[in-house]
Amino acid sequence: MKKKWFWPLLAMAAALFLAWNSPKSTPVNAAEQTYTIGTDVTFPPFEYANKSNKYVGIDIDIMNAIAKAEGFKVNIKPLGFNAAVQSLEANQIDGVIAGMSITPERKAKFAMSNPYYKSGVVGAVKTGSKYHTLNSLRGQRVAVKTGTSAADYVHSIKDKYHLKVVTFDDSNNMYQDVITGNSAACFEDEPVMQYGIATGLNLKIVTKPAKSGYYGIAIAKSHANDLLPKVNAGLKKIKANGTYAKIVRKYLGNGSQKSQAKTAAKTNDSDHSFMGLLKSNWGTLMGGLGETLQLTVLGIVFATVIGIIFGLIGVIPNKFAQGVATTFIYIFRGLPLMVLALFIYTGIPSLIGAKIPALIAGVVTLTLNEGAYTAAFVKGGIQAVDGGQMEAARSLGLPWAKSMRKVILPQGIKIMIPSFINQFIITLKDTSILSVLGLLELTQTGKIIIARNMEGFKIWTTVALMYLIIITLLTWLSNWVQKKVK
Repeated sequence: MKKKWFWPLLAMAAALFLAWNSPKSTPVNAAEQTYTIGTDVTFPPFEYANKSNKYVGIDIDIMNAIAKAEGFKVNIKPLGFNAAVQSLEANQIDGVIAGMSITPERKAKFAMSNPYYKSGVVGAVKTGSKYHTLNSLRGQRVAVKTGTSAADYVHSIKDKYHLKVVTFDDSNNMYQDVITGNSAACFEDEPVMQYGIATGLNLKIVTKPAKSGYYGIAIAKSHANDLLPKVNAGLKKIKANGTYAKIVRKYLGNGSQKSQAKTAAKTNDSDHSFMGLLKSNWGTLMGGLGETLQLTVLGIVFATVIGIIFGLIGVIPNKFAQGVATTFIYIFRGLPLMVLALFIYTGIPSLIGAKIPALIAGVVTLTLNEGAYTAAFVKGGIQAVDGGQMEAARSLGLPWAKSMRKVILPQGIKIMIPSFINQFIITLKDTSILSVLGLLELTQTGKIIIARNMEGFKIWTTVALMYLIIITLLTWLSNWVQKKVK
């Protein structure tokens, strides 16, 4: 029975994976080159998802206008700032537009475009706070976002003001750290902070803009001779014909907080109740859930195969084979999932010079990590069967392989079943870590929605309930399977 269904199911899973990731044929003008441009997912008003869950913002519109002016196409990928920069370093994408300040360090790594927007860093505190100036924040804990010019600025003054700096990966968590009172202030680029306050953040700007700098579009150095000239030429054209000014005015109005509030109202969710948010973001949440389930199913199928193979290798009466299995389990069970994911997605491509799609990198990560855990409990389940069973089978003349298949495994599988089901649940939860690769799974989807409406508690409650429902269903499945096995 097990043989009858195992390999057909594995073949179906592999076919599904290949079909899902096969290049889609779309008619494209041969004269138009298509470039993949990474961007942030939570940096309004420069890039964010509107109430129709379509990516909009100053950066998105500028990049599309440049492409139109210069006759090329862009595939804009919302990856998150850190994932986008790492993908560019690994040549997984061709460029990044994400409110990226032009710095000497970035100019050394990437081909930076001409400046397209000037901004400064401001600090904000909770409304009604006792802190009113930068000097009053002396000795306090302040929050910043990873990899931003605001973070660089705060680190440059932290010794002078004896600041305790805490770093977050996204803006919403940084804001909430101040609103909940954990940090005294947070620092962000002025237009972004103004936009957040205009959309309802309970914050107040208390410092003047500092460390004024310019945003630029980062281009991979491999495209310094083709894409960079096009970007600079297109930027010059849209500034000259008024398109650039029109785009900025569309999102920032006249630059005042009141004007930004009017702009935000056009793209934000109108109903902020639980049901209103669920209704307006249902499609996005279901898309994130679908990606999560796809990663879970593919990850657990391939991890099961790898785990069974290495688990069986681990009990073969051969020291070399046992050493191979032990090493596999030790390495991939010992590596943190996030480190392994980034190594596969950004480390290996920079080493071999070939791109690895984020979904494939995610599935490989789950396969290796969960496969190591599966191998450990398969090996343990087999070793838990009384050693006398193998001795009895061999004494009856059965060879080792047949004794394992006919006598040991049927008993070992009963021991392993609960661990297999538990591994399904662990794999489901581990997919949330893969948001670092820019995969739009359920956790990343929650971040994108929160960036628009700033309703962190309500959205995370909804996401948590979705995870709990799926985990409950898997638990019921586990109980049913265990009853059948018994």
